[in-house]
Formats: sequence, structure tokens, C-alpha cells
Amino acid sequence: MVAKKIGFQTAYEQWLAMHVKQRSGERRRRVEEGLGHAEQKFVELVWYPLFGGFEHLHPEYELVDFGGNLRFVDFAWIQDKVKLAIEIDGFSTHASNLSRRQFDDGLMRQNHLIIDGWHVLRFSYDLVRDQPRTCQQVLQQFFGKIWTLGVTRSLTEVSADELLEREVIRFALREDRPVHPIDVRRHLKISEWRTRHLMKRLVAKGLLEPLHADRQRIRCYRLVRERLTL
Repeated sequence: MVAKKIGFQTAYEQWLAMHVKQRSGERRRRVEEGLGHAEQKFVELVWYPLFGGFEHLHPEYELVDFGGNLRFVDFAWIQDKVKLAIEIDGFSTHASNLSRRQFDDGLMRQNHLIIDGWHVLRFSYDLVRDQPRTCQQVLQQFFGKIWTLGVTRSLTEVSADELLEREVIRFALREDRPVHPIDVRRHLKISEWRTRHLMKRLVAKGLLEPLHADRQRIRCYRLVRERLTL
């Protein structure tokens, strides 16, 4: 089933309001001011379309580094033993306009995160704006790896396979025609075996119906729209 979800703007405002309510001092002020343009585009174009919500995602997350200095990361996703820091880098801010000292400080900041057990993913604003699907694939690969290694048992109650299943459904809805496994494989950039596995899972759930050609070989699949809860 595809769960019904509220619109992005409503979910976004509720998410920020919740963090304002839970925080105080500088941590509260930074969220009250709202996210920067690049950070908002990340949650609008990348995170929310992929996950359908903001569970376990913290904006402007406060950290104290090894030197006792207060630091903030754009986003932190924390669940069980997994700590993921996500940074959205604007080119002018993080490249051409940095002094040598600021550049060094940025590198040490990331080093301290890793030493302290954080995973770090960084996306440029241009990539978020122009290639959000590429950013989503990186997130899927990260959480898929975490899931496979058994570091955490869930991603907001959704497995890596289920995330891919949702993307197959979105793909089929967008194409508005029976989909071929090779199309799904190319779209998701996954192996032939993984593609077959996904299609079989969706057939078992009644969300895809196999269409047979000669010799009863499955050539393509039809999306069973009546089984979707939109």
C-alpha cells in the first residue's frame, strides 16, 4: 500500500514548529529563522519526496566538537546506533569565498564528526536543484548499506527494498503504461537480480500484475492502480 501523506508545505511547517517547541536558546533561534534556501530545497526536492516525512531528521543540529566549540550541521538523521550528518554546500560559500583558515576549519569539523562516529554526506546546491534524483539515490544507497549491515532495523519504519518499491510505483505512475524490468533496472541503477526481486515483491503485494507474452514469459508488468491508496 502507498500511504496517504499530507502536502510538503504543511509537513515542513509542522516539522519546524515541533523543533522550535523542543529547543531553547541559539538552537531555537536558528530554527525559528527558518532554513536557508539551499537547505529548504533539499528537504523539498530530495528528502520529502523520497521518505514522505521528516521522522528522525533534525534541522540545524547542534554539536560540540573535541575542542569544546559549538557547531551546527545542516541536518542530522539519528536513530538507534546510526548518526548521519547531511550538509548542503553552496559553491560560493564553500569554495571561492573561503579563506584558508575557514577551509582548514571545515575539514577539521568533518574529521571530528567522523571520529565521533558520524557518517557524513554532502550535496552541492546545484546537485540538489538540478539532479534531485541523484541525491535520492545516494541516500538510498547509504540507508540500504546500513540496513544490509544490520546497523539499524528500520528507516522511519521502511526498509531499503520498500523505498525502491515506492520508486517503482512512482515510475509506473509517471510512465502510465506497462513497465519492463529493463526500464526499472535502468531507472533505479540496480542489478538484474535486484530488479527481479523487487518486481516479485510488488506482484506478491498485489501492486503489480505480470503480463505474459510468448511461452508464458513475463515481458512487462501492469500497475494495479485500484490497490493504491493515494
